[in-house]
Amino acid sequence: MSRGKRGSDHPADRPTPAQETVTLAKGVKIGAGRPLVFIAGPCVIESPEHVLRMARTLRGIAAELGLTLVFKASYDKANRSSLASYRGPGMDEGLAALAEVRRATGLAVLTDVHEPEQAAVAGAVVDVLQVPAFLCRQTDLLLACGATGKPVNVKKGQFMAPHDMAHPVDKVRSTGNRAVTLTERGSSFGYNNLVVDLRSLAIMRRIAPVIFDVTHSLQLPGGLGDATGGVKEFALHLARGAVAAGCDGIFAEVHDDPAHALSDAPTQLSIDEFRTLVTQVLAIRAAYDATVGS
Repeated sequence: MSRGKRGSDHPADRPTPAQETVTLAKGVKIGAGRPLVFIAGPCVIESPEHVLRMARTLRGIAAELGLTLVFKASYDKANRSSLASYRGPGMDEGLAALAEVRRATGLAVLTDVHEPEQAAVAGAVVDVLQVPAFLCRQTDLLLACGATGKPVNVKKGQFMAPHDMAHPVDKVRSTGNRAVTLTERGSSFGYNNLVVDLRSLAIMRRIAPVIFDVTHSLQLPGGLGDATGGVKEFALHLARGAVAAGCDGIFAEVHDDPAHALSDAPTQLSIDEFRTLVTQVLAIRAAYDATVGS
């Protein structure tokens, strides 16, 4: 992998932060030597009732299978393909719904922010702030998220080389906040297609704990003309490969009726599909821990 000439202090050449871990919430740590973390929930808040029902369902699965779980949902999908696509309830109503999820279930909650002004407001409600892939180079947004002191999950842009994700991490850490994770969600491969390079997981783990976003990696951006398509039949293949490659967490969008989801219907997992995925990757993680370690 050629990166051209660079100095010996290039972020990609730093020693791996071998045993670095990040605390995402009380009792939820991610990184070397820690259990696999699952970040799961619907793509977008469809209603307060639906998001709470999904959170309770996923909490039940987590309790049954012994998962470390963070619940996720977005209050605004600001990067939908079409102006006519459903974006969500908006910040005020959405954060109120997430606050109720957190209160009623006890789950840690993650949501994404799109503008610097949103970071402090969302950070007062949720446990983890997420920077969307399309915005991963936006300095002001990264600094605002870091300044909240909340853990920040930065998604790797579909246009970014994995070693260059050291720079967004450095921007967050420059605020004094070292609680940063990175998420792989596929790389653009021609038009309307994404591929996953498993080397990126190993490269980015030199920088911060790494999460694999299985459902967004299945997307065919703009593949339906006015909406994003997807190839959900490959979810298990990619998730198994990522865990075998040593990722620290799995991110998956889950819906109780994916065919009628208001966003990302082609790639969201059903409850049963999520349970199957979890069961398989936990077995692979156990084998990884026994043979490779952290």
